[in-house]
Amino acid sequence: MADIKNSEAPISTTTIDKNKVDAPTNNIYEAISIIAKRANQINGDIKKELLEKLDEFATYNDSLEEIFENKEQIEVSKFYEKLPKPHSLAVQEWLDDKIYHRNTADKDLEQ
Repeated sequence: MADIKNSEAPISTTTIDKNKVDAPTNNIYEAISIIAKRANQINGDIKKELLEKLDEFATYNDSLEEIFENKEQIEVSKFYEKLPKPHSLAVQEWLDDKIYHRNTADKDLEQ
């Protein structure tokens, strides 16, 4: 997984030059499609990692009346809430040329 904790991705909304986004593919729609797929991958990775960490603190009991507030659990959740959003991370990876992509249609045309 990408190092999301040290990413330079912005936390808030920023404006990005369209020409920088579509430069690798010369097609803005294709670029956005690739970024969206990567954002879904990042989101899945973050969700999996968060659930694993929260599961470490889970207490299992049959009583619904007893609800424990676990400070470590709250801190972990707050940390993940402060991270840049998956789409922001994916855009930053795209702009930094860290996403591998290929057009399978081009390969079909060569044969």
